[in-house]
Amino acid sequence: MSESTAKGHNGLTYADAGVDIDAGNALVERIKPAAKRTSRTGVMGGLGGFGGLFDLKAAGFKDPVLVAATDGVGTKLRIAIDTGVVDTIGIDLVAMCVNDLVCQGAEPLFFLDYFATGKLDVDQAATIVEGIAEGCAQSGCALIGGETAEMPGMYHKGDFDLAGFAVGAMERGVDLPRDVQAGDVLLGLKSSGVHSNGYSFVRKVVEMSGLGWDAPCPFGEGSLGQALLAPTRLYVKQALAAIGAGGVHGFAHITGGGLTENPPRVLPDGLACEIDLGAWELPPVFRWLASTANMSEPELLKTFNCGIGMMIVVASDKVDAVTAVLQEAGEEVVSLGRIIEGQGDVVYNGRLL
Repeated sequence: MSESTAKGHNGLTYADAGVDIDAGNALVERIKPAAKRTSRTGVMGGLGGFGGLFDLKAAGFKDPVLVAATDGVGTKLRIAIDTGVVDTIGIDLVAMCVNDLVCQGAEPLFFLDYFATGKLDVDQAATIVEGIAEGCAQSGCALIGGETAEMPGMYHKGDFDLAGFAVGAMERGVDLPRDVQAGDVLLGLKSSGVHSNGYSFVRKVVEMSGLGWDAPCPFGEGSLGQALLAPTRLYVKQALAAIGAGGVHGFAHITGGGLTENPPRVLPDGLACEIDLGAWELPPVFRWLASTANMSEPELLKTFNCGIGMMIVVASDKVDAVTAVLQEAGEEVVSLGRIIEGQGDVVYNGRLL
C-alpha cells in the first residue's frame, strides 16, 4: 500500500482539527439534571432539540407581551478564568439578564446560554452550566437550551466566553416604568458586592495594589479573588412580590453607569431623582477600591453600584406595604430618597465617602 493510500484511509478528523464532538455530547448529558431542576410551568420538552419550546398559555398568561434581555458578565470572567473559580459565574450571567427583565415589569420565563472556548473541558463547562441552572432556579426561570461552541484558534488556552439570553412576559398594560411622579419614594435593595460591572477598572486597581488573586482579601474574608467573584444578587422574586403589593412605578437595576446613570432611566420629562448618600453605609469593597485608586466620589458613583443593586420607585402611600413585602422576602430595605421636579438627573445630598 502506498503512503498516499494509507493517508487516505486515516484521513483528517474533526478531532484532529481540535473539535471533540464526543466531549460536547458528554457535556449535554452531564447538564441535563441541572436543566431539569429549573423546569417550570410552560416548559415543553427538554435539551437536545433545535430550539427550546415554551407554552405561554400553560404558564397562565392571557394577553402577554414578551420581554427579552441579553447580557454577559464582562471582564469578571478574567478573574474566574485566572483563579479557576467558576462555580458562581453562571449566577452572574443569569442575574444580569433577569434583573433587567423585572425592571420592565416582566416575569422571567426561560433562559438560554452561550458558552464558547478553544478546547472544551467538560468538568469546567458542567460546573459553569450548573451555576447558570442555580441562578435560573432562584429566579423561577427555566433553562431550556443553549449553545456550547468549541472553537480552536479563537481563544487562548483556558479562556472562554459566556453570554445569555432571557425571555419574560407580562400581561398587556402593566409594563414599567409608568406613572412615575414627584413625591414618589425611592427604595434601595442592597448589592452583594461589585456584581458584574466595572471589572476592567477593578482589575486595574488590583494591579495597582500589587496583590494577587490568592492574596488575603484586604476588605473581608478569604482571598481577594474569591471576594471579587461574589455573585450578583438576584432580585426577581422580591421585585415580583413588590409589584404584587401595588404602588410600584418603576425599577432601576444599578449596573454599568452606577447610581448616577441608571436611576434616570425610569424618569419621564421634568423629573429627577433625589438620593441621600447618608442613607446607607458604603460596603468595604467599594471603600477599598476608592482609596486604592484615589477615586473621587462622583467617579465612584457613576462607576459602581456602591452597595445598592436595585432601586424601586414607589407611590408614597404604598411605601409601608411594599417595604413589608420586601422585608418578608429577606431584604434590608434602604429609604434612598424621592422623585422631585428636575432635569432627568440624580441630585445627591450628603456624602458617601
